[in-house]
Amino acid sequence: MRLVMIGLGRMGGNMARRLMQAGHEIVAYDRDTDAVAKLADAGAIAAASLDEARARCQEGGAEAIWWVMLPHGAVTDGVIDQIAGGASAGEVVIDGGNSFYKDDIRRAKALAEKDVHYVDVGTSGGVWGLERGYCMMIGGPDQVVRDLDPVFSALAPGAGSIERTRGRAEGIDDRAERGYIHAGPAGAGHFVKMIHNGIEYGLMQAYAEGFDVLKGKASEKLPEDERYDLNLADIAEVWRRGSVISSWLLDLTAQALASDPHLEKFSGNVADSGEGQWTIEAAMEEAVPVNVLTTALFARYRSRVEHTFGEKALSAMRFGFGGHVEMPQ
Repeated sequence: MRLVMIGLGRMGGNMARRLMQAGHEIVAYDRDTDAVAKLADAGAIAAASLDEARARCQEGGAEAIWWVMLPHGAVTDGVIDQIAGGASAGEVVIDGGNSFYKDDIRRAKALAEKDVHYVDVGTSGGVWGLERGYCMMIGGPDQVVRDLDPVFSALAPGAGSIERTRGRAEGIDDRAERGYIHAGPAGAGHFVKMIHNGIEYGLMQAYAEGFDVLKGKASEKLPEDERYDLNLADIAEVWRRGSVISSWLLDLTAQALASDPHLEKFSGNVADSGEGQWTIEAAMEEAVPVNVLTTALFARYRSRVEHTFGEKALSAMRFGFGGHVEMPQ
């Protein structure tokens, strides 16, 4: 299958490479011409404009498929508007970034008036996705999503060596077990990914606070016989092995502490993607209490004023899975 990849940054570039490794053809477009050139060296078809990208994508006779991998908001809206301006019936626009699900609903309605299909894909996998694959939560028309299955299947991690969940029925849709789901109509994919990221905030905050307390046990404020100079790298390492709190986030924390025990290269000024706030707004609309997730979000806001070791741990985890840099001081 041939498709256009727009946005060749940390995620988009590696997704394009994974698709090419699976035999798909990528038309590469980005304002950064160096990024386009690098992907072309890896086998992609370079395009210098959206019009050229459409023409190159349609060379096989099929309507263009656009995968947009850009920051949410005005940037993505602007590109999708440009695509829509020259689109013909049957084209497909996929937004794989972290867009707000209500924006997806609006875009799907607008594009439907031109008989252009819209699919939203909440994508998790960070900078490790090229090797590990991407977990995807997909929203959009059922038949369009099924037609795109070869693309999603190539990007997904596959069943791998993870044991099948005990009690899961035989003969049901196995896409979830291979790392992707069709969550529902327009917006459903990004809604599920939004909640995923809200939960991620809470999990990261729990690890961060725990390690902060462990580090603080050496404080001179405590009685001398109650002080422990704990080896945080070893604690993270032992928790990875057989503990009920083992996880990929803990793996990343262990890696960070192994190479930088005091996390000195991190300031603790923790950014947020916006999805934590959207998760809490959705919870408020549904009258669902989300105490942990709200506290985790507010902790990130507070980190921009005063920094703790725990917030350095948060920054280390964010850098580990997504290559996210800290907010400037």
